Amino acid sequence: MGSPSTPRLALRGITKRYPAVVANDEIDLTVMPGEIHAILGENGAGKSTLMKIIYGVTRPDSGTLHWNGEEVQIASPAAARQLGIGMVFQHFSLFDTLTVAENIALGLPGRHNMAELEQRIVQKAAQYGLHLEPQRHAHTLSVGECQRVEIVRALLGEPQLLILDEPTSVLTPQAVQSLFQTLRQLAAEGCSILYISHKLDEIRQLCDRCTVVRGGRVTGVCDPRQETDASLSRLMIGSEPLPVRHSGRAAGRVTLSVRGLTLPRAHPFATPLVDISFDMREGEILGVAGVSGNGQQELLAALAGEDRRVPNEALLYEGKPVGHTSAAWRRAQGLGYVPEERLGRGAVPDLSLAQNMLLSHQNRQTLQRGFIRRSALRSLADGIIGRFGVRARGAQASASSLSGGNLQKYIVGREVTRQPRVLLVAQPTWGVDVGAAAQIRSELLALRDAGCSVLVISEELDELFEISDRLMVMAKGRVSPALPTSEASLDLIGRWMSGLWGEEAENAQA
Repeated sequence: MGSPSTPRLALRGITKRYPAVVANDEIDLTVMPGEIHAILGENGAGKSTLMKIIYGVTRPDSGTLHWNGEEVQIASPAAARQLGIGMVFQHFSLFDTLTVAENIALGLPGRHNMAELEQRIVQKAAQYGLHLEPQRHAHTLSVGECQRVEIVRALLGEPQLLILDEPTSVLTPQAVQSLFQTLRQLAAEGCSILYISHKLDEIRQLCDRCTVVRGGRVTGVCDPRQETDASLSRLMIGSEPLPVRHSGRAAGRVTLSVRGLTLPRAHPFATPLVDISFDMREGEILGVAGVSGNGQQELLAALAGEDRRVPNEALLYEGKPVGHTSAAWRRAQGLGYVPEERLGRGAVPDLSLAQNMLLSHQNRQTLQRGFIRRSALRSLADGIIGRFGVRARGAQASASSLSGGNLQKYIVGREVTRQPRVLLVAQPTWGVDVGAAAQIRSELLALRDAGCSVLVISEELDELFEISDRLMVMAKGRVSPALPTSEASLDLIGRWMSGLWGEEAENAQA
């Protein structure tokens, strides 16, 4: 395992070039045993490429990698795991048709008794406050639940180096602190942790050292505990993000109403919806808090028209029952939708950004007498790339070639530019750097100020408190009463996220 004075991991001069970009340019990085080391950088800075090199997914063009003092070449993720490197990717690598336990088994060496492995999974998940059902199939999981599978799979490998990419986006505030305690315990036992997050307060609270990457190069190494959010932002993007201005205003008339929506499970592992009622109003952002897997995915499918089982009278648009209408009809009436799953739902991976415009912009501007106006699609895509600062090789770049944060900016931009009357957004800034997150939130507020009704489902409580006019919580397929954000608190919402409302909610509404 090496001595405490020998770096667990040392990268020297790591360079990786792609046809249109140098993703990593002479990168040096040192991680000591028992160190929690943050990698900080804006979207497209080269963080993911560097982590893939460490984990054996990508081969560098030049440079050396030393593991416990010895130079190594990591040819594959299996070789990385054999050395003792575990990783949780931002974009997950699960097989949809396999169960949670089967997916985890594929990432562990040797053969396994599945009954014993399922028991280990439950025990490890409980240890970290992560609920998992080993027999569920991956295609039934939400994005947040998929991340839980990846985290537990990595921890079961008993790694010497654990790479975590945005690990807290699926956790309640209380569970985040529990995870931090566990990571500190792992570090005390000698495990090194590479921690990638855009939550600057987390980095300052948890990490011992921070390496800042900008444009594929290391621009600095610091002790984040001695920095402020503002100083870390300047190191990362060269400036502080523009402040998000949320001004109070009276909401307008009701646009979309949900009335007693109850739906049984669409599949054995889905979350049933139970007696859900709320209103969305013009010029208002309604925030929905909750841990992933509590019915958010099912609720969005019902609102967007993907779940055709909705009773007609359970959903009203402009006062008229529309529960039986299709997703296409709702989109034509001005409903916009940003799903939590970027690749495969928000965008078609192999199609260009211009071609992906057709997922939302099917109108006279883009279609003429049954023919696609490719020049119009390119123009629209170029406009979004410029306005939202999307780092891409132009409108012809494939969606899969973008980093997660840049693809998110593009998808949000695509929906915002439609000027929808109602916008449904799931996890708007998951994996997005602080500068881009501020822009996305400002764009949502601008839509709200223009009269749009916005529903934001997010596990970022700070985000919901920053932009929402009213807040409600979703837990176990039910929603709490909505209350003005000014009357809510992190502690209250955290308790409600565990399903604990009732008298508290009634008192808050009184």
